[in-house]
Amino acid sequence: MSNLQFDPEVSRQIEAVYTTPDVIEQRRVVRIALALRPGDRVLDVGVGPGLLAAEMAAEVGADGRVCGVDVSESMLAIAGTRATVPGGPKIELESAAAGRLPYGAESFDVVVSTQVLEYVEDVPGALAEIRRVLRPAGRVVVLDTDWDSIVWRSRDDARMARVLTAFEEHLEDPHLPRTLGDSLAGAGFTVTHRDVVPMLNAGFDPRTYSAGLIDIVSGFVPGRGEVTEAEAKAWADDLRSLGESYFFSLNRYLFVASAL
Repeated sequence: MSNLQFDPEVSRQIEAVYTTPDVIEQRRVVRIALALRPGDRVLDVGVGPGLLAAEMAAEVGADGRVCGVDVSESMLAIAGTRATVPGGPKIELESAAAGRLPYGAESFDVVVSTQVLEYVEDVPGALAEIRRVLRPAGRVVVLDTDWDSIVWRSRDDARMARVLTAFEEHLEDPHLPRTLGDSLAGAGFTVTHRDVVPMLNAGFDPRTYSAGLIDIVSGFVPGRGEVTEAEAKAWADDLRSLGESYFFSLNRYLFVASAL
């Protein structure tokens, strides 16, 4: 697993980031790809703060089922505050890793995993587990980031490069989308759709994905890749001071696949 510890403080930071308009729009795109119907049985691998799970519960209705797993007890605690959804099933939450799902074979119609597999050491093993718990012809939707796609303006490009290189240490594979198609095929899936989900923040706004990411990055990188605490603070202060000149862009990649 990654070196980023999803303790209560980091989990709260991530929850705040996930409530920004950027990530709300990302979830909308994911839900379109999921194409859920009333009565569907859905598993969210890496449920995080439970925002997507709650939205899915409203879509599948009282006759559906929504389960979520996560390795972070802090995340599960936050997700638990969203477990009851009016008109939907109570969301079932379990502490489990992607590679060891606590469900029987063919338990779900749909599985979704967003920004999770890039943290997983054994992606083929995780995808094999997802395939096991999916019914025949069931669907999986995966969204992950290629961190080489990031464009982030700074007054010190060399410092930015050092910080971003150090931040990549929080991931098992910062370039997972490049090989995800092959991994899905190897696990017994047919990829039916691929898309790019871009994020763009122009002008500094604290209610954006990247503004929240500044706190997460600056808290993680000191002592890694020769980045000192003072340098991490200077990096963060520089970005926040850019005002209307602030610029951030990042691409996430969406894969939809069907179980053979």
